[in-house]
Amino acid sequence: MTPPEARARPRSPWRPSGLWPPSDPRSASGPRLLVAVAVAFVLAQLALAVPGTGLGWDEAVYVSQVGGNAPPAYFSAPRARGITYLVAPVAAFTASTGALRLYLALLSGAALLGALWVWRPILPTRLLAVAGTLFAGLWVTLFYGPRVMPNLWCAFGALVAVGCFLRATATRAATVRAARDRWDAQGRRGRRALPGLGAAVAAVTLLRPADGLWLTLPLVAAALLVPAWRRPAVPAAAVAGLVLGAVPWVVEAYTSYGGLAARLHRAGEIQGTMGWYFSVDDHVRALAGRTLCRPCEVPWENPLTALWWFVLPLAVLGGLAAAVRAGRGAPAVLATVTAASLAFPYLFTIGYAAPRFLLPAYALLAVPAAECVLALAGAVRPARRPLVAGLLAAGFLAHLAVQYAVLDRTVGYSRSVRVQFTGIAAALHGLGVRPPCTVTGREYVPIGYYTGCSSRQPRGHDGSITEAGLAEAARHRPLTVVVHAGKAPPSYAATWPATRLPSAPGWPLLDAYVSPSAG
Repeated sequence: MTPPEARARPRSPWRPSGLWPPSDPRSASGPRLLVAVAVAFVLAQLALAVPGTGLGWDEAVYVSQVGGNAPPAYFSAPRARGITYLVAPVAAFTASTGALRLYLALLSGAALLGALWVWRPILPTRLLAVAGTLFAGLWVTLFYGPRVMPNLWCAFGALVAVGCFLRATATRAATVRAARDRWDAQGRRGRRALPGLGAAVAAVTLLRPADGLWLTLPLVAAALLVPAWRRPAVPAAAVAGLVLGAVPWVVEAYTSYGGLAARLHRAGEIQGTMGWYFSVDDHVRALAGRTLCRPCEVPWENPLTALWWFVLPLAVLGGLAAAVRAGRGAPAVLATVTAASLAFPYLFTIGYAAPRFLLPAYALLAVPAAECVLALAGAVRPARRPLVAGLLAAGFLAHLAVQYAVLDRTVGYSRSVRVQFTGIAAALHGLGVRPPCTVTGREYVPIGYYTGCSSRQPRGHDGSITEAGLAEAARHRPLTVVVHAGKAPPSYAATWPATRLPSAPGWPLLDAYVSPSAG
């Protein structure tokens, strides 16, 4: 006779005490699948997104803080230094863009593998492999994998945070306690989940403080509102991570920006007045390959590039339904709610768009989307499964073809950045502009970086120097004022000789006025 404690008890897939059948960490096929996804992600970056590319404006700002090719560029109020810390081990020793790209491509592959690995006790490995493939196959994921920008790393951090939250709260569940009897390591995994949650939230906040806040809110709410998740240590870990990650940004606000309120106000000015906006259409148009759509008053040139964006909500809804039926409802729901929280400010409070802003949301939505894909493949009779699998594979290959076309166009622009600014740097070197030197005017940050000069501007986001200060600096070291071709320079440079700078295809013509102290 079966003892009472061993009898199966019916449970709702919505109850966090019985959400999911844990994946066996000892499964031999699990590691191979996830490693294969991560390796493919790295190889795709190295083949498609790395060769011949140059550092853009934002990348030059971040890299210059820790080395690279030039003195530190002005660090404006909205920026955070997390990505600078991430690239410091390489940037501090070499100015090679190729070395940075290789380092970040390898590191992003490892981060993808680690983020998926956190979820192994929660979801089947096959599902995680599909989710990783869906996310890694987006052009925006591939493009930003090897780039010195924080958004993709926020995506990895958000995925780790939600996974650690689920593992930390699952330590109270009867099903996981039973699993602990089967796998000795399960208890230790649960204990490691709390510091993992705090560390993941801290990392996201260090990279982008606002993303850290919008990540923390749904996790704390879930821990407080869902009875089986009410474990005081869980929201405490998330809040502690938020506070810890924000400390450098807050300290810098008082040391460099006149206080926290002043920095927040200035950050709002630079990012555009915060308020209620409907920027969904801006993000749709930006998917054609615009890395920044500001202002986004452009026609929707190629609707095919955004087709997946309209399919995604349907896939998420279908995946949620499938996850509930499979007893994995809450992991999919929590991932979706957290993704919505992370996407909300970019869709409805900022009046412009950049595809990278939504990377954390895409990483989390890949979980329910993968549930949908596997449900579609398994919902038909066995005799028809090869046909359905073939149709799904064909659809995904078509999706990848569109993503590749957009990626190729976007990477092509990045290559033109390198051609444009290396050509300008060579021309300025020929005019005697060498460190220590300063560049101001149009495209002053990348031109300064490639030339090895400091970059300063008396107005706009920078405002770190006055025109009188620039005129004084020109007496002691080379100063270059860059203007659109034919435009007059500031009065202090009116008598300096002008030189037409080389220009790559698609770039506007520029003139450089170089101070007599050069040469």
